[in-house]
Amino acid sequence: MTGWPRRRRQIEAATDSAAAAPMPAAPVKPPRPRMMRQYDLVERVRSYNPDTDEDLLNRAYVYAMKAHGEQIRASGDPYFSHPLEVAAILTGLKLDDATIVAALLHDTIEDTEATRAEIDNMFGPEIGALVEGLTKLKRLELVSREAKQAENLRKLLLAIADDVRVLLIKLADRLHNMRTLEFVPPMSRQRIAEETLDIYAPLAGRMGMQEMREELEDLAFQTLDPEAHAVVGQRLDALAERNRNLIGEIESQLTTSLANKGIASRVSGRRKQPFSIWTKMERKSVGFEQLSDIFGFRVVMPDVEACYRALGVVHMTWPVVPGRFKDYISTPKQNDYRSIHTTVIGPGNQRVELQLRTEEMDCIAELGIAAHAFYKEGAGSPTELLNRESNAFAWLRHTIEMLSESANPEEFLEHTKLELFHDQVFCFTPKGKLIALPRHANVIDFAYAVHTDVGNSTVGCKINGKFAPLSSRLQNGDEVEILTSDAQSAPPSAWESLAATGKARAAIRRATRAAVRGQYVSLGRRIVERLFIRAKIEYADDKLTGALHRLARATIEDVMASVGRGEMRAADVARAMYPDYKEERLGRPGVKKSLAAKLKLKSLPDPARGPSVIPIGGINSGLPIKFAPSGGAVPGDRIVGIVTPGEGITIYPIQSPALTNFEEEPERWLDVRWDVDDTTPQRFPARIVLDSLNEPGSLAQVATVIAEHDGNIDNISMTRRSSDFTEMTIDLEVYDLKHLSAIIAQLRAKDVVARVERVNG
Repeated sequence: MTGWPRRRRQIEAATDSAAAAPMPAAPVKPPRPRMMRQYDLVERVRSYNPDTDEDLLNRAYVYAMKAHGEQIRASGDPYFSHPLEVAAILTGLKLDDATIVAALLHDTIEDTEATRAEIDNMFGPEIGALVEGLTKLKRLELVSREAKQAENLRKLLLAIADDVRVLLIKLADRLHNMRTLEFVPPMSRQRIAEETLDIYAPLAGRMGMQEMREELEDLAFQTLDPEAHAVVGQRLDALAERNRNLIGEIESQLTTSLANKGIASRVSGRRKQPFSIWTKMERKSVGFEQLSDIFGFRVVMPDVEACYRALGVVHMTWPVVPGRFKDYISTPKQNDYRSIHTTVIGPGNQRVELQLRTEEMDCIAELGIAAHAFYKEGAGSPTELLNRESNAFAWLRHTIEMLSESANPEEFLEHTKLELFHDQVFCFTPKGKLIALPRHANVIDFAYAVHTDVGNSTVGCKINGKFAPLSSRLQNGDEVEILTSDAQSAPPSAWESLAATGKARAAIRRATRAAVRGQYVSLGRRIVERLFIRAKIEYADDKLTGALHRLARATIEDVMASVGRGEMRAADVARAMYPDYKEERLGRPGVKKSLAAKLKLKSLPDPARGPSVIPIGGINSGLPIKFAPSGGAVPGDRIVGIVTPGEGITIYPIQSPALTNFEEEPERWLDVRWDVDDTTPQRFPARIVLDSLNEPGSLAQVATVIAEHDGNIDNISMTRRSSDFTEMTIDLEVYDLKHLSAIIAQLRAKDVVARVERVNG
């Protein structure tokens, strides 16, 4: 989180209220723990997997220790202590032998002389693939730190798609690095903490590993804002001390009430972490004292039925806080989290948040995907197991597939953060299908979550039966009906800035690119066919297919797009198909003669001139078209098209002085004509310049004339030419030349206007 936010008012308020509490003495650094021995590691694994391969673990321990040799960490500890601690963290998650061994070896390829081939030979290709998946990019020159971070993340996520254990090792690696972050130089410390909050902590949360997420967030928070972390920690300690008896009382009352109804339960209270408290203060703009649900209680029961029975007991015992009930058992989160959440007014009028769940749900809530026993026989590979059992892993693989289509590393990183860093809302289609979206998602995101084709053809929506804007933010429980139209094949490019999910943004960007390419293909085809008609030679796709190798293009569409973008000339296509073709080049007469020669226009364009003329229907005509930048063009003008490489066609009035700039490039000139549908009027750009008297209300009179005649002012600039007159340059939007002429005539009739002329750009 670049630019870590801090509200000084909140810190001061929390500090003042904590002033009465005694300041703790400076902490004494504990002695360094003894490095884990071989037999310690084996015993840890054997405690949950009696069939562990002890020989494999011992060989990996010795190999990694020898490979790292005399290497020292910034803390002064032997480097081997790091992979050993990573392996220890993973034994706490009860992972299989291959994962533990890969953790011991995960830095050997990167930081020692060990090779992938050597590890494959000694420990097998499965472990070699895990280690390779964790190896960072080396000697890669990239333009920005963000790009390097994104490339490392891309490689990590693609490795995860093949084997999720890569993610578990990487998270454990990051956790141990965060635990020892104090020994890292300050600049690197800041970067690592930001990266942890941006990527790794949310990724752990998305995988349901809540305990690891909370520790990563807390360690990063402590580094990024130590003052805020200390203040929130002091307040939490003081509050816990003050409410010590209350917490015990609530636990006792809950246990007794449930036991009286024959429900066996295990109740435990816990306070929320400093980072969670701080982000809630930031999000809601409140002080510490205004937060009500700082303490939460887990009520763990033997089965799902008991959870719902316990919910009834709780609601009959204490008043419920409205709007704070969520049933994640019937509707699990995408990270497999399942619990019933409710908040009640408990003893002492204290708000109490309760989470009701089974033992299995409690295990998944803490360990996430690691709760699936990878080491058990018959489970298949970890990836196969999770494909069957884990929604979180299915979400991850889908996200990786979608993100891998991003055009560049920074875009990939942006979308990854969008996908990882949001809480969720749950909405429904009219048929009852559940769609999970990030908080603050809108209808556009919903449409693309249903299907990409639905998103691309969306034209409207209904939320809970009522018409609503596509930008409407969705709430939990909304029923959303998407209205589509076959006439819309690509969404407006402006939707990209409205979408909240990476999937929607990526799909909109792809559709926009495809639509633009389609416009260039259409334009290129018209230019090529026009040349062939004028040259009186036959064009056929089959014949062009046989000439693709001469043009160094793979498909006919590639050729047409290149012609449309101005990267290739139509004459080059003709020469590739007909090697004897000779291009007729025009001489270089004066501009007026040049125009006549090129356009053969001596009167208004005539649609009967045939298919060699390209019809222009406005900016929505399906061709990449824009109008002369310094004056535009309107129906009724005689016009000419100029091909600009990479931009399409620019339309100029034939009287535009700017055309002299293209005299020596006849291949860029196109014969074009207006093709406007009178039943669906469009506005076109034009520019006028006028001199007005310097007196109050003169601008208002000019604007009134334009408005009364249904013109639209797009832009206006004013220059003081003398003490008596001001020159106004006005960019207008009008329907045609007749419309523009009427506005100019009415302006000339005004006493405050001394001169008015059209600008021919």
